[in-house]
Amino acid sequence: MTSQNQDNQNEMTVNSTSQPDSDSKPSNNEQLDITSVDIEAATDTAQLPQPNLPPIKQATYKTHNTDFVVNEILPLEFTGEGEHLWLHIQKSGINTAYLAKLLSEWADIPLRDVGYSGLKDRQALTTQWFSLRIPKKQLPESEFVPIDISDNESVIILAQHWHNKKLNRGTHRANQFIITLRDIELASDDKSSVEQHLAHISITGVPNYFGPQRFGWNGNNIREALSLFARPAPDNRPQPKKSKRKRAPREQNSMEFSAARSLIFNEILAARVRDGSWNTGLTGEVFNLDGSGSIFAAEQLDDTLRARLASGDIHPTAVMWGTSNDKVTSAAADIENDTVQHSVLLLQLATGLEQREIKAQRRALRLPIEALTWRWMDEQTLVLDFTLTTGSFATSVLASLVQNLQSA
Repeated sequence: MTSQNQDNQNEMTVNSTSQPDSDSKPSNNEQLDITSVDIEAATDTAQLPQPNLPPIKQATYKTHNTDFVVNEILPLEFTGEGEHLWLHIQKSGINTAYLAKLLSEWADIPLRDVGYSGLKDRQALTTQWFSLRIPKKQLPESEFVPIDISDNESVIILAQHWHNKKLNRGTHRANQFIITLRDIELASDDKSSVEQHLAHISITGVPNYFGPQRFGWNGNNIREALSLFARPAPDNRPQPKKSKRKRAPREQNSMEFSAARSLIFNEILAARVRDGSWNTGLTGEVFNLDGSGSIFAAEQLDDTLRARLASGDIHPTAVMWGTSNDKVTSAAADIENDTVQHSVLLLQLATGLEQREIKAQRRALRLPIEALTWRWMDEQTLVLDFTLTTGSFATSVLASLVQNLQSA
């Protein structure tokens, strides 16, 4: 495939992409000048390139909460015993963390004893599982009825089971999305172009970009990351046994670290979309085995690897930036390093991550779409139904389909 020929999508989303005077990383006390960087533009995922021109010129989603339905897929056999009460809950207008707080207050248990697998959108109709550790199975006398919620918010318990384990983060395999696009304006007069595009991406997948929610309103999560990295890195060396000094847990800055790594990943993926290698691979590539966290490196591409790529059995990857990024080599490594080195913003983020000893990981460049179906409600309303693996974004599918996607 060839990258779409649009000037605004053939540029880095970082406004200032001048290369530093030296290829060396700045020291702990040295800060790059990023005052000219437009953070809002740098985190505008709508400007990321797509392999093909989206066939829908404009559309609106989330007009109603029921226009964005997310169902957590968590196949599990419950033991029927144990002190963890698992609740299958449908919610609308409430975010996951706040609902967990309400559940902890109802059950009179610490918030740490409430488990959930993933965060679900507030502006959506979602179903997901929660677990509550109830000592001796002593349930509250009254049923769970959330208080202090508005008419636009709702919580319904669909099912409950006793189980012997807590629900941990990242347990669920995938999410089903049912998304309604309204006020559609086609790029051409023929709806068949939309259907052909959907049929195509159901086979090829789409670029596995992180969605805009990862970066916060107007890129504020990246601003927080830059503010964090401007401060001296903590001393992470092991302390003597007699020392009473406690090291602050890294998890307290997980939002900043995640946003920084996600922005770097998106820009590397954007470069791979532009050169057409996002789904075909490069020399020195690290591949991900579809449907798993397994990866393996390959110095050269051969016919066997090309066949596995074409079938969707494996996917090229890019780095989630950090230390020890030593598996990738050759052309695949060059494009990752060049992308960072030619952007003062990305270089600042990469340096901050390394100074805090965040270890590198890999993420697939291609996002497979499972069970994709669609139906037209009328000439301007399209309903999509598909499933994505945990950690991926439905907005990546929508971005491949709609040039200008508006949230109501």
